[in-house]
Amino acid sequence: MLQLVAHDELAAGEIAAAFDVTRTAVSQHLTVLKGAGLLDERRDGTRRLYRARPDGLDALRRFLDDMWASSLDIARRLAEGDAADQEVRRVG
Repeated sequence: MLQLVAHDELAAGEIAAAFDVTRTAVSQHLTVLKGAGLLDERRDGTRRLYRARPDGLDALRRFLDDMWASSLDIARRLAEGDAADQEVRRVG
């Protein structure tokens, strides 16, 4: 959904048409993304138009980058610990 509205403003129906789920499910997802600060919503008559919020996407990217870096650090420490354990067993 975020990819669809990253550069274009789309109506909820246009977004829903891109997915094989109910319009209700798409509406719920849009509500969650809007609540998370990732989407802006604008009303045009009875239509609701959505566009990604660049500042919200930047914050999400920083969060994911930090989480990824932390996960890699944990994996590195585990691998180094396993290597040290194997060395102790080999020598011992």
